Amino acid sequence: MKNLLLSQLGQDDFNRLEPYLKLTPFTQHSVLFEAEQEIKHVYFPTSAVVSLVVTLESGDMVEAAMVGSDGVVGASAALDGHISLSLGIVQLSGDIVVCSIDGLKSVALQSPKLLSLLIRHEQTVYAQAQQSAACFASNHVQARLCRWLLRARDLAGTDTLHFTQEYLAEMLGVQRTSVTVVAHTLQSAGLIKYARGKIQILDAEALQDGACECYGTVKRHYERLLGPAK
Repeated sequence: MKNLLLSQLGQDDFNRLEPYLKLTPFTQHSVLFEAEQEIKHVYFPTSAVVSLVVTLESGDMVEAAMVGSDGVVGASAALDGHISLSLGIVQLSGDIVVCSIDGLKSVALQSPKLLSLLIRHEQTVYAQAQQSAACFASNHVQARLCRWLLRARDLAGTDTLHFTQEYLAEMLGVQRTSVTVVAHTLQSAGLIKYARGKIQILDAEALQDGACECYGTVKRHYERLLGPAK
């Protein structure tokens, strides 16, 4: 399984969990669960990338955390947190290992290692959400966009990302015009190439130089609590 958490399980634990797992393809913008609704399944992304999004009364949306093959989405349901506090939406299409809540809970109660992994992962998502809040309050749009693109690149495992400017604006909580200006600046500097809803990262090192500290901070949280992504 090309998922960091599942790959860390011992063979016995994985054998117990395997009957509850189903590899499923998901298209971009598929909704996994709605905010304030019951979570039906737990999701271990392998190649898809998922955004956890907060929706405001105005209809505006802001991304709180991004999860890919380094984590799991909806695991709190197996830890008795059945109601989602955010919208779970597929940011980049790909495969996800879908697991039944009861199955994961049953195996986790028999496996201290699995239970520890789930708890530590929930800590990383919480830390990522905290960092996102600090990022929105403290950093300008260009630094935030650089950070966001790098995180998406890490999880997708590719330099080519399929995003519209409208979607980027929603995730960053800014106006589309702000994203347009910043994207043009980054393209003129030779860091990215943008056309027709596709962003190609040309210079990841320069993009990292332009990113805020939040990119490195989130990465260190994951490595400290879960180990480096493989």
